[in-house]
Amino acid sequence: MSVLLETSLGDLVIDLEVDACPKTCENFLKLCKIYYFNLNAFFNVSKDFLAQTGDPTATGTGGESIWSYIASGSPSNSESSVSRYFEPEIRPKLKHATKGTVSMAVAPALEGHKGGCGSQFFVTLADNIDYLDGKHTVFGHVVEGLDTLDKINEVYTDQDGRPFKDIRIRHVVILGPDLFLPASETSLDICATDDPFPDPDGLIQPPSSPTRPPDNSTRIAEDEDPLATLPEEEEERIRREKAAAASALTLEMVGDLPFANVRPPENVLFVCKLNPVTRDEDLELIFSRFGVIMSCQVIRDKRTGDSLQYAFIEFDKREDAEQVEHQEFVLLGAVFLTSMILFSQSVAKLNTQWSNDIRRDSKPPKRSIGFGGRDDLEKTRLYRDEDDTSRRHGGHYDMVFDVSGSHGHRRKRSRSRDHYDARDGRKRRSRDN
Repeated sequence: MSVLLETSLGDLVIDLEVDACPKTCENFLKLCKIYYFNLNAFFNVSKDFLAQTGDPTATGTGGESIWSYIASGSPSNSESSVSRYFEPEIRPKLKHATKGTVSMAVAPALEGHKGGCGSQFFVTLADNIDYLDGKHTVFGHVVEGLDTLDKINEVYTDQDGRPFKDIRIRHVVILGPDLFLPASETSLDICATDDPFPDPDGLIQPPSSPTRPPDNSTRIAEDEDPLATLPEEEEERIRREKAAAASALTLEMVGDLPFANVRPPENVLFVCKLNPVTRDEDLELIFSRFGVIMSCQVIRDKRTGDSLQYAFIEFDKREDAEQVEHQEFVLLGAVFLTSMILFSQSVAKLNTQWSNDIRRDSKPPKRSIGFGGRDDLEKTRLYRDEDDTSRRHGGHYDMVFDVSGSHGHRRKRSRSRDHYDARDGRKRRSRDN
């Protein structure tokens, strides 16, 4: 009876000692059948010694036998009736003499609970490790994949033996006596008839293998290459996206954007590099051939009325705006004087403070519904009624927690103190004289 472990560093084929250690092999096979070992990490790797796995928590303290697993999920059985571990099957003739020996880890007895074997197991990475003989149950040997063991033996680990880059068991396949079955036939269903042990009562095989690791690892993922580099074009694209996101956040903080992830209207074009003498009527005359224009506005300085050489053109349909977007041409004539016009999209039209009317008061208008051109947004205010110009002319702002009459009283005290200081100063000067 054999089991194929597909790891992130290669495959391991393990021959099981079914006759010598039947209980251990039954526990191992049934755990494989319920995908218990799938995506488990090798959490303890000691160079030229062993590689340990089989703990879903990857801490060295987790794992349980198949009988404890069934009992914990069955409402009819209490957890205390079935022990978490079972007695190790120590066989003196089975020793850790060769590299690739597979043995069960033995949990110590703690707080009155009996220790023994659960789900954790390890594979030796060197020959003649006599230290482990008589202490751990040898229940298998690696017959294929010794090169995979060499790769595991060379990984970099921390001071606790945990690899910096995760090594995981991606999949487990139970093989029958015939190891030369086609790959399409080596599945749990085909080989179920070759299982020498009947399923325990209450064993339910999951419909599919897990897709996420059971532990919360913060190490380098087993399918991640920390030294991999992206193409230059991809790195430039990512850099530009990050720079744009940072700029948008800055504009949101200073109030130029209602929120950082705002998107420009798809039917509004932002036109730049205009000739200073270009008027709204000129742009509307030229671009009306692409579709119906709802509004056409050249942005001007509020004080002087001079053109800022950019404008917004709002079409009725998005398709009309897409016809002229990303185009570039030179307009010849007495009005444009060979100026170049570029087209793009912008969210600047959401700012309601701009206007072509130079006679408009430079002060911001009274508070209206919405903010930034959107009815569902509201401008953040530090004071109550800060848009009320009648109160602002008085020089007072209502705080969030205001006290009636506090402004006048405070001003009165300040004047009296200044008057007293002035008189006191005159008295002192007269005494000095």
